[in-house]
Amino acid sequence: MNIKHLEHLLVLADTGSFSRAAEKLFITQSALSRSIQSLEDDLGAKVLDRIGKRNELTPLGLDVVARARHIVRDAAELRHSAKLLQEGGGGAIRVGLGSGPAALLMTSLMCEAAKTPNMRVVVTQGPVELQIQQLRSRQLDAMVVDMRRVIPAADLNIESLVELKAGFMVRARHPLAAQKTVTFTDVLRYPIASTPLSDEVARLMVAQYGPSANPAEMVALCCDDLASLINAAEQTDAVYLGVISATRVGLKEGKLVALELKPKFLATARFAYVTLAGRTEAPAMAYFRNFVRDRLCE
Repeated sequence: MNIKHLEHLLVLADTGSFSRAAEKLFITQSALSRSIQSLEDDLGAKVLDRIGKRNELTPLGLDVVARARHIVRDAAELRHSAKLLQEGGGGAIRVGLGSGPAALLMTSLMCEAAKTPNMRVVVTQGPVELQIQQLRSRQLDAMVVDMRRVIPAADLNIESLVELKAGFMVRARHPLAAQKTVTFTDVLRYPIASTPLSDEVARLMVAQYGPSANPAEMVALCCDDLASLINAAEQTDAVYLGVISATRVGLKEGKLVALELKPKFLATARFAYVTLAGRTEAPAMAYFRNFVRDRLCE
């Protein structure tokens, strides 16, 4: 039985059409038809019923497709492992970074990679849900993201890295910066800038400050670009809500001030290192894992 025949059957099952499957595989329809026929010859039974212009998997075909997904994935991992052994200590780092981790890691990661021979780094940013899709499709080797936004699944390894303090920051000359006591009601008088928050954080905030703390209604400026949110807080009366360590440069230079709320803000940011279960780790990725842990925990 040929792995390539199984790969062709999977694409055909996913597209439901010989023409679309052949186009996706960059082969002719006749070549695809011969591949499926060869698979059926090997199995001694049909995997596909051709009913007019429609193609339906037979009971055997459904079973083969379910098993083939694991077989094809394992074969891909074998090829991946062989490639890693040939590459040795160098290689590529293909990672996804959430908004918080990107603000804390991006510059130092690029600087470290520039000093490491034979190292190539590709960083993807965007919604966690999209990054998980890219991880599952092998476009990424790992993700460092908000742990609370990752839904646990059997095919994911989710390793907790660090829990960091979060809070509200404003520019040094902001009206709230001069107040000795700041309440959550005071904060709500100004636009709040934040990345998308997890449902768990939203529940914590509502439990602490009431319904008005629901991020869906409270946040006026929302995006995944943490640098833009921090810049908005430095240049306007917007109040930045997020990881305090991401603003350490602004705090050190006196551009930003951390607000001390009464009662004290309790929510934190929890970052996780996420990979696909069962996938061989490249030497370069082992280096990246240690780099991330060292930087986030300093």
